[in-house]
Order: sequence, then structure tokens, then C-alpha cells
Amino acid sequence: MFSAELYRPNAAIIYRRRNGEVLICERVKPAGAWQFPQGGVKKGESPRDAACREGMEETGFRPNEYEIVAEHGPYRYDYPPAERERVLRKRGVPYAGQEQHYFLCLMHDDTAEPWLDHKEFCSSRWVQPEEFDLNWLPDFKRGVYRQVLRDFFGVEKP
Repeated sequence: MFSAELYRPNAAIIYRRRNGEVLICERVKPAGAWQFPQGGVKKGESPRDAACREGMEETGFRPNEYEIVAEHGPYRYDYPPAERERVLRKRGVPYAGQEQHYFLCLMHDDTAEPWLDHKEFCSSRWVQPEEFDLNWLPDFKRGVYRQVLRDFFGVEKP
């Protein structure tokens, strides 16, 4: 039923202050799960455009408030069976997981704070990349975050 080749296109945006802190947001569900803002790439949309759109929808930051300074990807993760079923019910497509492109953005104003879309996120905070704890994520996302932290910040997580 699920194709190993069918991955949902996704883009993530990492907002960074000049002092090195990055924005992480706590998901409404599951509570206690922290991540970078991210979301699906629409048909005909580039990953870069999707990252900017999703970032604005989820944090309120507009593209004129930051500069994209690096990008990496794609990264892939597979959904566990229960998540595959949830995604199939929600989207009607049997995605095996997500294929993500990440964009690192340097904020122009280090005092800017996000305005959260409370449908997805209930809280936010700024942390140094090495402070990010992979235990804040569902198991199936940890490998991608391990790679992202290494690729963008040189942070090695076990």
C-alpha cells in the first residue's frame, strides 16, 4: 500500500540570530516535541518558496526580515506505521515519509520574536544549536535533525 518512493515534499526554515541562537517551536501535538518551522511544498512551488511561505504562516516572519544564507537537502525520513495511516487519512496519499530541504536564515533584527500559528505550535524559544536535544523529537525525525545540525552548524549528536 505504501510506496518506498513516495515521499511528501517538505521545506524547513531555520531562523538564526547573530549570536548563533536558532528558533525552535513546540508542536501542539505531540506536546513536548520541538522542531524548526516546516511544511509541505505545494505543486509548482520551489522548496525555497515553500520554506518562506511556511515560515511566514507559522511564525509571522516575512522574507524581508531575514536573509537565506545556506541550504541543504534533500533529507528523508520514513513515517512509522501509525503516522503513515494518519497521513493517508489526512492527505489521501500513501506517503512513505517526507523529503525535506532546509534553509538557514540570518535574522536582520535580533530582537524580533515570532507570532505563532497556534494550530501547529504552542510555544517557541531561541537556543544554541548544540543545546538542541534530539529527545525533543519523535524517534523517526531524529536522524534528519542529527544530519541537519551537523551540516549547518558542525554539531555532532550521538
